[in-house]
Amino acid sequence: MIQFKDVDLVYPNGTVGLKNVNLTINDGEFVVVVGLSGAGKSTLIRSINRLVTPTSGELLVDNEDILKYRGSDLRKLRTKTGMIFQNYNLVKRSSVIKNVLAGRLGHTGTLRSIFNAYKKEDVGLAYESLKRVNIAEKIYNRADELSGGQQQRVSIARVLTQQPKYILADEPVASLDPPTSHQVMTYLRKINKEDNLTTIVNLHFIDMAMEYADRIIGMRAGEVVFDGPVSEVTEKTFEEIYGRSIREDDLRGGADQS
Repeated sequence: MIQFKDVDLVYPNGTVGLKNVNLTINDGEFVVVVGLSGAGKSTLIRSINRLVTPTSGELLVDNEDILKYRGSDLRKLRTKTGMIFQNYNLVKRSSVIKNVLAGRLGHTGTLRSIFNAYKKEDVGLAYESLKRVNIAEKIYNRADELSGGQQQRVSIARVLTQQPKYILADEPVASLDPPTSHQVMTYLRKINKEDNLTTIVNLHFIDMAMEYADRIIGMRAGEVVFDGPVSEVTEKTFEEIYGRSIREDDLRGGADQS
């Protein structure tokens, strides 16, 4: 379980990232966070693995306040929170299998990782992870030989190999065309259901939010302005989240790009 209790985050330049956020995200949920650019979506997700650090409040992951974490505690937190980035975050010149094995870094000693001396079980797990996102045939290709959608599937396989408890996906389909975006979202949803992995995804495509989410959180100016099951979401809900009318092109192309 993840709990935000009166969480604020103010950046050094005075910009408000999060304001009085109170949320509980239960185990196994598939949550989609929506809102305009700058609404606080990325800040919310990145605070969960302390890529950014809230300035006040409590942020509990499995009943422990992670805002107090330092050193080895932070490493453990990042091992159980798998992160998927918009830009894939792969080592372009390395092979697919080496990129996926990077998911084991939190479980592997420093020397093993430096010399790529991974255990046989780790290599087997990486291969199975690639099979689950249907890209095992690219195992020895360099990452920069792959399309954007293929690279994002490799990054999902890397997270699977990490064996996290939580998946955080920060705009994972923003750089992809619509068919490829749906493919990536389908894999994330499938993994969420099969492994009961709590998954939190930032999206700017409203139609995808409606199609894949169990629950939608709407943010504006760092505040949570909507939180509820997808069954309660209407066009009026999105108008309230975005602060303006939602046109047909917004449904297809993402309301936070204007």
